[in-house]
Amino acid sequence: MKTFRRLGAVAAVLAVTAGLAGCGSDDKKDTPAGSDQVTGTVTVFAAASLTETFTKLGKDFEAAHQGVKVVYSFGASSALAEQIKQGAPADVFASAAPANMQQVVDAGDVTGTPATFVSNRLEIAVPKGNPGHITGLADFGKSEPKLALCAEQVPCGAAAKKVFEAAGITPQPDTREQDVKAVLTKVTLGEVDGALVYRTDVKAAGDKVEGIDFPESAKAVNAYPIAPLAKAPNAAAAAAFVDYIKSAQAKQVFAAAGFETP
Repeated sequence: MKTFRRLGAVAAVLAVTAGLAGCGSDDKKDTPAGSDQVTGTVTVFAAASLTETFTKLGKDFEAAHQGVKVVYSFGASSALAEQIKQGAPADVFASAAPANMQQVVDAGDVTGTPATFVSNRLEIAVPKGNPGHITGLADFGKSEPKLALCAEQVPCGAAAKKVFEAAGITPQPDTREQDVKAVLTKVTLGEVDGALVYRTDVKAAGDKVEGIDFPESAKAVNAYPIAPLAKAPNAAAAAAFVDYIKSAQAKQVFAAAGFETP
């Protein structure tokens, strides 16, 4: 009888243990594999100067979040801000200047507080071989070389205005373009002798252009804020993408591209 009672007790313990294990298994099935599980499409409106880095980071983000697709709209921050205010369906906004982000914040279209994730500064870009013999910022006050600048209402143009004012130079550009990539194209095609673009754009162009640093660039360093949007069609993916852009992995990509990181 004692033997049977001992066997019964053992069986009862095993039954309870199995029941607990079963409950644990069910809990795991009901709980997502991680809080970062996001799906669907995340639409990102980003400054043109972020094209190369965001394209790479988007692919990395997709690899880390299976089932997510990142779609970009790159352009002048001022134009993107206006599109967002007019109701364009987007999940995230990354601006090349705080002023354009503030416009979106004031319109009530941002969730939370925008975070600065990188900063950038201007550099003189010239065609390979420097055919116009550009040596510094003073050349932008001359009429002879052909020069290109960003329009003043876009961040790269606003930054250029600051450095010219700091240097006491009145620029004489032959053309003003609506974003920094359009300005850089003028240089790579040899249509102008020089232009002011971000140093990250000079680096991204490789051997197609040459860059010339100038001390006045320190007077107009652009901070880049990012934020998820209040009317984001995919809020979960928007939050995850913003977190990724602020991550240590992303900082390495930005630093390699020539951006300054916090």
